[in-house]
Amino acid sequence: MEKISKKQYWLTITVLSILLILIIIGSLIIGRYEMSLAEIWNVLINRLNGTQDDTLKIVDHVLIKVRLPRILLAGFVGAGLSISGAALQGTFQNPLVSPDLLGVCAGAGFGAALGILLFSDNRMLMSLFPFAFGLSSVLLVFFLAGTKGHAETLSLVLSGIVISSIFNALTSLVKYAADTGDKLPAITFWLMGSFSNTTYTHLKISSIPILAGIIGLLALRWKINILSLGDEDAYTMGINPLYTRWLIIVLSTLVTAACVTVSGIIGWIGLVIPHICRRLVGVNHGTLLPVSCLMGAIFMILVDSIARNLTTAEIPIGILTALIGAPFFAIIYRRTKGGR
Repeated sequence: MEKISKKQYWLTITVLSILLILIIIGSLIIGRYEMSLAEIWNVLINRLNGTQDDTLKIVDHVLIKVRLPRILLAGFVGAGLSISGAALQGTFQNPLVSPDLLGVCAGAGFGAALGILLFSDNRMLMSLFPFAFGLSSVLLVFFLAGTKGHAETLSLVLSGIVISSIFNALTSLVKYAADTGDKLPAITFWLMGSFSNTTYTHLKISSIPILAGIIGLLALRWKINILSLGDEDAYTMGINPLYTRWLIIVLSTLVTAACVTVSGIIGWIGLVIPHICRRLVGVNHGTLLPVSCLMGAIFMILVDSIARNLTTAEIPIGILTALIGAPFFAIIYRRTKGGR
């Protein structure tokens, strides 16, 4: 696709921003306990004025304590996973590269499961484990692929499958050792991915690393375009390609690990959304990454709304994203003929 004009880009950003706001409002309204827009407005006004309306106590609790933190967290996670996938795909010029295919999700998932098993009462240690093991998984993938930065698609995918399998096996070992009455159910449901029981504590834990990673990737978005020209051209432009490439990997891992910590493993977002966005704004990462952020937030909030309203028993969101992402992956793989 040809490079879009600045006017087209800002029009896309504006439309997606409005769509995001509308979906947030719709998600606040729709649920097992239905609320009207007027009730939501009155609750927000009362909160701003410091007043209280006894007739809106239930609405206030559901809106402020249950739905608002959940929707905000879903938006953060969707934006973070999407921009991470777009950045990694652009950095390595591989359409099949994504955080979950590189083993980040499996590694971070093992770290989080281990954290739940050993440090369920210490949120700080539980938050550090996913990042540490997520980064370790990426290092192992590139070591196994035998690359210093550039890798063929098939090598990365196969290496990611191997490392993911190892970490998945270790996660199963953690589940085997976990207490069947308490920690095992917590690990099992967490691994399927969900935003249920989201609190503002989850937002505090995840929002800072996710925002830091997103800002860092946005700051590097023009350098990702330069990396696509090759290492020699990057050096002539004053950019160290190896340092820049690993900085992008660390930032993407930081974002993904933070997302996994609070939402469990939600795969395919980092693969599906960037490809949709490329059809909208092209391959220029100066425009692709911001659009991926907005599109990812929209998609995640929408899917989460479906997950909690489709049936009486909430569907784990990881199941829905896999049902959407797996066929999409098959289409991409078919079109790219396995990366060859």
